[in-house]
Amino acid sequence: MTHDTRTSQHAPELRAAARHLHRRRFLTVTGAAVALAFSVNLPTAGVASAAELDAAKITENPFTLGIASGDPLPTSVLLWTRLAPTPYQPDGGLPAERVRVHWEVAYDEKFRRIARRGTAVAHPEFDHTVHVEVDHLGSDRVFYYRFRAGRWISETGRTRTAPAAGARNRELTFAGVSCQAYTDGYWTAYRHLADEDVDAVFHFGDYLYEYAVNAVGGYRNYTDRTVPDIFNHETMTLEDYRLRYALYKTDPDLIAVHAAHPFVVTWDDHEVEDNYADDIPQNDVPPEEFLLRRAAAYRAYWENQPLRRPQLPVGPDAQLYRRLHWGRLAQFDILDTRQYRSDQAYGDGLDLPGPDIDDPARTITGDEQERWLIDGWHASRALWNVVPQQVNFSQRKLDVAPVARLSMDAWDGYRASRRRILDGAKDAGVENLMVLTGDVHVAYAYDIKDDFDDPDSRTLGTEIVPTSISSGRDGAEHLPTWETYTRANPHMKFYDGRRGYGIIRLDREQARADFRVVPYVTTPGAPVLTAASFVTEVGNQGLRQV
Repeated sequence: MTHDTRTSQHAPELRAAARHLHRRRFLTVTGAAVALAFSVNLPTAGVASAAELDAAKITENPFTLGIASGDPLPTSVLLWTRLAPTPYQPDGGLPAERVRVHWEVAYDEKFRRIARRGTAVAHPEFDHTVHVEVDHLGSDRVFYYRFRAGRWISETGRTRTAPAAGARNRELTFAGVSCQAYTDGYWTAYRHLADEDVDAVFHFGDYLYEYAVNAVGGYRNYTDRTVPDIFNHETMTLEDYRLRYALYKTDPDLIAVHAAHPFVVTWDDHEVEDNYADDIPQNDVPPEEFLLRRAAAYRAYWENQPLRRPQLPVGPDAQLYRRLHWGRLAQFDILDTRQYRSDQAYGDGLDLPGPDIDDPARTITGDEQERWLIDGWHASRALWNVVPQQVNFSQRKLDVAPVARLSMDAWDGYRASRRRILDGAKDAGVENLMVLTGDVHVAYAYDIKDDFDDPDSRTLGTEIVPTSISSGRDGAEHLPTWETYTRANPHMKFYDGRRGYGIIRLDREQARADFRVVPYVTTPGAPVLTAASFVTEVGNQGLRQV
């Protein structure tokens, strides 16, 4: 059966109509359940949602999951922590009572010069997490912060504000990370990243994996501890996801990197379920049932990440895509390519291209987010327009056949959607475009071509894929697919199969990307090295190795 005949001409429209029907059914049939589970009795400003616990009665350290900051603005930072004296218990070891938490932001590590201080409430409805939006800070400055609950004081975190709007700042250095499967190895890369001199860390998704974690932690192969049996099943409920974040966030390397740098996060699929698309799960459960799971996963994600109030989910929906600026140097358009996408074509795997992937009715971003992105480019005054997102954007042929297989989960499975984005960038006059990507557990560097099948076509930007933190286990510099992929994709300038992260430096003349890798993750203590470095010049896009 050929690709042209294996699907109906109207199949995409029928699937879209079915999704809308399922969503309406969800809202009518299970909306009450969602409201009960995720909306009733949520705390609001000035409302006491429960009795208040005297923090002096907390007898064990409640800051076991560390602290974090995120989404830096010119005069504001977002601070996060969660109180959990016994993090592997469903309630974190605290009763269902409010806890008053004190916070401080200072100009120095010893907190001799205080910039701002105040109190926040850790609500049991939010699993005793704290999100503090600290305003009225100076722009483009480093700050230090900490929390106190009763006699317990958290470690000290380091964060910063962005430059003022319109500032003609000259440089920015940030890291790119993704994909940290707990069972695949140690997060040694995070320990090294904590020591890097960067302004922010961008996380492109798969912060969490839904799969079971056995008693020895998978490839971590613990000999000195046992992972509680409560983690040895797939995450399905709100309690499951909250506990899984607790397991991840007790990792000392993750704690260290969050304390060292502000994070800007977006999710991919494993924060809910592998390769889900909008309200369509990977398994055969009805969409309305899956949306209950998605609501639980989204809620736990917001609770456990340094995210601001506008990203708080409402049931199974959350607006995670958002825009940040770094003066006039860079605009960051952070995407969500999971929540609004059409179902993957042809069964979701690696397949030959067919007519569905060029169907303009199919989308990976959803219409509203697509318009938001392109409108933002038209309004941008930044020298660099950077797009942190989830899945491989550039064409990636998986073999050298005349008609090569492609990944249906990546932008290759949504070519019409990608074409609209590239045309939108051209129409907006975007000259210095950089796409940042996670998901694939390897490092790539691409030239983004106007026509990927014509190596001589115009280079519209670059794509940096900084590999995974642990997913894929140890890996190797040259995987078995290395020669095939590099031959099949002349715009692919780099391919490395080891674990690590990327360091990207933007200035007013060029961007530089350093691919930092560790040789192994299945045992701790690996060194870090720079596998390769590339630059692309302002006004002259195209990667050059240095």
